[in-house]
Amino acid sequence: MTGRAPETSLYPPVKAFLESQGYLVKGEVLDCDVLGERDGVLVAVELKSVFNLKLVLQAVDRLASVDWVYVAVPCSAAALAATRRQVHKLLRMLGIGLLLVEPGRGLVTAALDPGEYRPRRMPAKRGRLLKEHGALIGDPNPGGGTKRRGIMTAYRQRAIAVARHLSTNGPSRASTAGRATGVVDAWSIMARNYYGWFERTAPGIFDLTPRGTAGMAEWGATTVAEGEGTLAEAGGIPSGRNQDGACPGGASRVDSMTALRPPLARRRNGTNQGRKP
Repeated sequence: MTGRAPETSLYPPVKAFLESQGYLVKGEVLDCDVLGERDGVLVAVELKSVFNLKLVLQAVDRLASVDWVYVAVPCSAAALAATRRQVHKLLRMLGIGLLLVEPGRGLVTAALDPGEYRPRRMPAKRGRLLKEHGALIGDPNPGGGTKRRGIMTAYRQRAIAVARHLSTNGPSRASTAGRATGVVDAWSIMARNYYGWFERTAPGIFDLTPRGTAGMAEWGATTVAEGEGTLAEAGGIPSGRNQDGACPGGASRVDSMTALRPPLARRRNGTNQGRKP
């Protein structure tokens, strides 16, 4: 016994909820579990006792033939409890709504209305991606690889370039290492010493630590410019910006879209009553 509510137990509360919104509702109309009609507007609802990929695919199939599509599952569906945010995001991207049903109490909550998907833009994250992509020399990390060992970042590439200089030339000033390697933030890398590779041996003078020597050996196969040259010789701009100081690529303007008006009122007070759109 799984304790799952049968799909047929979801139908009466979903039908009552749609009817409270003015829809004429019928079950199992061609491929639709539930189909409501109001003034020529069609709303389809797919019923499932669990939230799974099959339910989503069924809902996607309905998008081409009706105006609005919802999926309806019990409030206790395990997948929703574990991944609610991801489920909501997926359904928003597909333009599908979500109804949460309490069969025993006959209650339905319109948890998510369908409509045009407009992702929330994250300009700061986009800027970090552009900066890292522009600053990373070559293609040192195989896509899909494990991050357990760590990955080669643009910062690590610059640290390796500075470490190489110290390994070859001995203790050096940050300005000297920066000019030789093309790493404009050489002083910051050595002073902050994120990897523990560097040590200050005198005012303004830095040298490699044993950990730095080991780090160079560990990352020697994945070097700054595919095994050759300095950052400057490889054409890298260590800051991740173009020569004029602007991030490469630039942000594209996103035209505003008019949101489609959802057909169902959200229930917030534990009843099926709501303002009709």
